[in-house]
Amino acid sequence: MNNEFLKSTILDHLCYTTLVYQRINKKLDSVMDKLTIKNLITDCIKTADSISKNGKNYYVYNYKKNISVTINSNNFRIITVNRL
Repeated sequence: MNNEFLKSTILDHLCYTTLVYQRINKKLDSVMDKLTIKNLITDCIKTADSISKNGKNYYVYNYKKNISVTINSNNFRIITVNRL
């Protein structure tokens, strides 16, 4: 699958749970509001260096921001964010 098409598909269907905001703040050791987190994730996906699918998840790697984003490939929910 074309990376640009995959980025577009993920961004079109991306969704968040209430708990994922807390998890992202904890993993990144930050205190961001929901809008800031959404903007960060969107920007990470748009400028991603690579996207891979392993099992039921997409792994989005953004080396400039030093962040990886894990997304469920079935429902496009953010699972977690990690520092690289």
